[in-house]
Amino acid sequence: MAQRLSPLARDIDLIISEELSPDVQVQRYADFARGVLKEGQEVNRRALGYVPDHDTFVGGAQVSSLERLRISDAITFEFHLLLDVIQWIDEQLILHSPVKSERYARSHAWFADDVEFPDPNNPPPAEAYVVLNAQPYARKIERGLSAQAPEGVYQAVATLAKRRFGNVAYVGFSYRSFPGGAIGKWAGSASAAKLAREVRGGSQKGHEDWLTRQPAILIDPGR
Repeated sequence: MAQRLSPLARDIDLIISEELSPDVQVQRYADFARGVLKEGQEVNRRALGYVPDHDTFVGGAQVSSLERLRISDAITFEFHLLLDVIQWIDEQLILHSPVKSERYARSHAWFADDVEFPDPNNPPPAEAYVVLNAQPYARKIERGLSAQAPEGVYQAVATLAKRRFGNVAYVGFSYRSFPGGAIGKWAGSASAAKLAREVRGGSQKGHEDWLTRQPAILIDPGR
């Protein structure tokens, strides 16, 4: 998700002309870089319908502008595409959540490579991301048993996200076991154990997996 300018690969004879002063060469190089950034922004705008934020790196260091540039520096513009996917999905999950008590809306849990992280606005690097809800009744809501969310929540948001970001990352709906939070506490109760024995039978380990399976959205930037 980056647009790079390599000083060794660019075709900018006028920029490095010996007839130009070093200051003018640098200015021409900066103007050239801004033009490439604009092209990248336009590509993203056509593909996504909006222009994502970006970071600028000069010589490997993040900078806020191209003011202190050398003609030998490599320039990289990195667009925040994956961050936009995560933030958008988090916002939509909250927006589509039933609001009777707001407990469900506050229980969306994010994981990076199966490790929970607290802030979807600052996700750690990972090969895959998963968001699911920690409330025991999340499966009932997904089946449309809430008047405030008759179409469910997670599958609907996953479908919308796939349409919007399908060319950025894989986005899919599934069910994942989460033996933590409120669902984990409920799964360890006597009533949950009785339900599992009556409905599922089999081993206790299998009971835990079944009792804690929650609707989830998977984000895989590598697919």
